[in-house]
Amino acid sequence: MKKYILIGLLVFASQLNLNSQNLTVEMCQEKAKVNYPLVKQYGLIEQTAQYNISNANKGYLPQLTLSARGTYQSQVTKLPITLPNLIIPELSKDQYQAVLEASQVIWDGGVISAQKKITNANTEVEKQKLEVDLFALNERVNQLFFGILLINEQIIQTVILENELLTNYNRVNAYKQNGVANQSDLDAIKVEQINVMQRKSELKSTQKSYLLMLSTLIGLALDEKTELVKPELDLSVLKETDNKRPELGLFVAQNQLLESQKSLLNAGNLPKIGAFLQGGYGKPGLNMLTNSFSEFYIGGIRLLWNISGFYTQKNNINKIETSKKSVVIQKETFLFNSDLKTKQQQTEIEKLESILSNDDEIIRLRENIKKSANAKVENGTLTVSDLIREINAENQARQLKSLHEIQLIMNIYQLKNNINK
Repeated sequence: MKKYILIGLLVFASQLNLNSQNLTVEMCQEKAKVNYPLVKQYGLIEQTAQYNISNANKGYLPQLTLSARGTYQSQVTKLPITLPNLIIPELSKDQYQAVLEASQVIWDGGVISAQKKITNANTEVEKQKLEVDLFALNERVNQLFFGILLINEQIIQTVILENELLTNYNRVNAYKQNGVANQSDLDAIKVEQINVMQRKSELKSTQKSYLLMLSTLIGLALDEKTELVKPELDLSVLKETDNKRPELGLFVAQNQLLESQKSLLNAGNLPKIGAFLQGGYGKPGLNMLTNSFSEFYIGGIRLLWNISGFYTQKNNINKIETSKKSVVIQKETFLFNSDLKTKQQQTEIEKLESILSNDDEIIRLRENIKKSANAKVENGTLTVSDLIREINAENQARQLKSLHEIQLIMNIYQLKNNINK
């Protein structure tokens, strides 16, 4: 809990000057956890555990019981003898009694201790479930974060294309004045300029939508001026094999809870020893031959043993063992699916790495083709439409490289998320 309080203070400090900082994907993940309403559940889990343990500890305190009764019976005890000069009064058929009893546990077979263990184990299970839910936020943050990075790269390439089209429009306009080009050539470039303008407008709108969703998720105001830092390309994660997902901690906590339940079951079938003291007032008192109200008290040691609990103990233990086997199966299934997903991601990373290694050469060749097309248009041996096609081809090659870079980094972070590196 202290960790999340510290993170919350850091988030508050960052809100004071957000636009002046750069946001990394790790920062967004931490901010999302702090901002998510479910994180407040941590405090409630701790409070509930404290209340339950406090209640269990009160089992060691003296227990007070007050009882009272009034009865009327058809017959009363009579002595079947008569003695001269001795009158034995007949007992009243209406009788009354009020008793206050104080009892103190001496040995409870370990029930209270087992109850506290169950409380702690159940608290750990609830915390681990919360960790699993909060960990799922990482994938949502990654999708939005890298989606924005990809849109930003596309906007950059669109601006580059926009400037290049403007340069070529001015060049073709000069060709027209010299009689080398005509109005249809200018119109063709103009159409492309409008298409690029529409494309940029669509990208800006999508960027705004993604920023709004990420802003809501992390609880910070973001706009197009907020810079999201593209992570460095780090392939070291491919060597990682240990899975540290919070789900594994949940399986451990569930198993510990079942063990605690077994301890409580065993403790419940053991004898209980306690001391007690009764004080009362009634008619008759302890002396059944007096027909008047009197005080009385009784004190001693009491042994209680509910042997009938052994009838179902074996079945109850078998049920717990079955539940433990179910947890093992769930863990094995999770690790199997996680390992399968890890291998798929590793294969995808290797594929993108191979593709990306050829992107620079493709861009270089496309750039040479475009320069050659410019020269041919200037010499009148190539149409402007052909030049536009080569310009678009070079721009698309650059956009594909940006796409492959972002996809590669995103897959690396998906792999990190899958093993919680």
